[in-house]
Amino acid sequence: MKPTPRQRRILAALLLPVCALWLVPALGSEGAMPRPAALEPDVQFWIRVYTQVDTNAGFLHDQYNLGVVYEALHFSADESQSAREHMVDAHRASLAAALRRIAAAGDAPLSEEDQRIKDLWGSASPSRLREAVDDIRFQLGQSDRFRAGLIRAGAWETHIAEALANRGLPAELAVLPHVESSFNPAAYSKVGAAGLWQFMRSTGRRYMRIDRSVDDRLDPFRSTEAAAQLLSYNYRVLGTWPLAITAYNHGSAGMLRAKESLGTEDIVTIVRRYNSRTFGFASRNFYVSFLAALDIDHNPEKYFGAVQKQSEAKFQVVQVPGYVSMATLEHVLHVQPEALRALNPALLRPVWDGQLRVPRDYRLRLPMDADQWTTELLAHQLNPHELYAGQPQPKRYKVQQGDTLARLADRYGVPIDALARMNRLRLSAPLKVGRTIELPEGATVQVASAAPAAPGAAASADLGAVPAAVAERESAEDAAAVATITVVANRDQPVSAAQAEALSPALGPGADIQQSADPTDYSVRADDSIGVAAEETLGHYADWLGVSAQRLRDLNHMSMKKPVLVGHRLTLDFQKVSHDVFEQHRREYHQQLQAAYFAAHRISGTEIYIARPGDSLWTVTKHARQLPEWLLVQYNPDVDFSELRAGMQIVIPRVEDVGGTG
Repeated sequence: MKPTPRQRRILAALLLPVCALWLVPALGSEGAMPRPAALEPDVQFWIRVYTQVDTNAGFLHDQYNLGVVYEALHFSADESQSAREHMVDAHRASLAAALRRIAAAGDAPLSEEDQRIKDLWGSASPSRLREAVDDIRFQLGQSDRFRAGLIRAGAWETHIAEALANRGLPAELAVLPHVESSFNPAAYSKVGAAGLWQFMRSTGRRYMRIDRSVDDRLDPFRSTEAAAQLLSYNYRVLGTWPLAITAYNHGSAGMLRAKESLGTEDIVTIVRRYNSRTFGFASRNFYVSFLAALDIDHNPEKYFGAVQKQSEAKFQVVQVPGYVSMATLEHVLHVQPEALRALNPALLRPVWDGQLRVPRDYRLRLPMDADQWTTELLAHQLNPHELYAGQPQPKRYKVQQGDTLARLADRYGVPIDALARMNRLRLSAPLKVGRTIELPEGATVQVASAAPAAPGAAASADLGAVPAAVAERESAEDAAAVATITVVANRDQPVSAAQAEALSPALGPGADIQQSADPTDYSVRADDSIGVAAEETLGHYADWLGVSAQRLRDLNHMSMKKPVLVGHRLTLDFQKVSHDVFEQHRREYHQQLQAAYFAAHRISGTEIYIARPGDSLWTVTKHARQLPEWLLVQYNPDVDFSELRAGMQIVIPRVEDVGGTG
């Protein structure tokens, strides 16, 4: 019997996921990490940085043509930072003068040194040599830090390999912590990135617990699983591993803009030709520095001789049955505090100081040679009065400089609308310094931020030396805004190990990380138009622009009943507000929206949904357990939800509640 149209649609929907498996390349397919010949000079440059010179030396080089390395500078170990900077500046000035002489000389004979510099540039024209005057850059050596990272890596290599394999990701991604942190789980950068995988707070909260008592970014095991999720997500959004890896530093939105701007996904074209204010030296070099780390990690003896790696970290895990003080756990478990701190780096200082309790259901790691524990046995050993239903709860908070309602809601783990209602405030209302804010039931205790460890203090290869806490930041955006970094004048090029650590723990090319899992382009086009993002209305645009909603309707020939649709383009009126100011308001709105959501939820995985007849963005979010529209759109950047058709494949993130933030 011939199937009816309805039966054919149902059959197509059932077969589509199977067909899709044949069409979509495996995430870990062979050749996933291309090493283009055009980028080989760049890769070789980073191999030299990682293996030939340590943090008492460095290279003066051209920042765009890494094949041009003018000279290596060597400092004495006890040389002051200012003396090093003076030496770098003097040599830079000497090279600049030489380039000007060579450009002006034409065919005239050159000195031996000038001829050597000219030969580095081959057949470059005089105008190109004059341009190179402003592109002389100093790169601090990293061989000592890289070798220390090779040793430390042994503790977590097995877990990293398993986490990547479980998600079908290329095994090569396991070397990324070499570039990010030198495999230091306590690494913390002044722009707010933390841990082995250098997660920003806003990005990390999508996949991990990050609150006043726990920061999973500092847990090498939990952060590895989160990194696998983020890398998998970047690959889905961007389609190639060179772009997905670069997005780990530059953000998926930034790499989408690069891809669309040049009309290509070729990493060579993007690295060489993409021009953006935020796509600087660090972003351009992130993939090639990863390739260099991959080469060294696979052949450590070639570069460093015999390297004895740390043994694999082993432990037992017990789930804490309720909120309980660390002092009580230390007493009952008969485990030394130092051992607990080394195995549980995600627990922050307020927990160790007794200001906050270890959260209920926290998976506490214990030494293998300690007594064997289960959750039931631990609950039996604890007295009922030693277990609590929650954290100590404050009733009021006094507003400090820089506080906003959204940041307070995020900090205390309470809904922003509940905080606003209790204090009779508008959601966007500014907060006056000194004002007392009432906190709703369930808010967690306010504690002072811990001070960061001294530069280099956490670099020991000894697991027991890893500190239990690292400086808290209210958000990645706050950290980036308030960070003050002392660097070489007009350049973010450290000249010493201490200065490099103060700027960033990364072995990579710099600290200007814009890591973000939000692929949305919030920029305004030159024709004053934008693409509508989820959760935006004409009222939002009117408010940010200082015009009426009716003015925007007239400008776009929209009737009163016509809604704005996600993905459609709208023309806006910028007579009162610049593009930059509008974009800032727009990004802040979405940052606050997403921060509030991820204060109470995290992403645990994904599943596939096949669109049915009549489906829309709204109906799919309802099917997906009330997911916010913006999150669904982020996971499906290639889907036009305004023209959703039956049979289309939609990726739905699985989200779980994280409960209270304490």
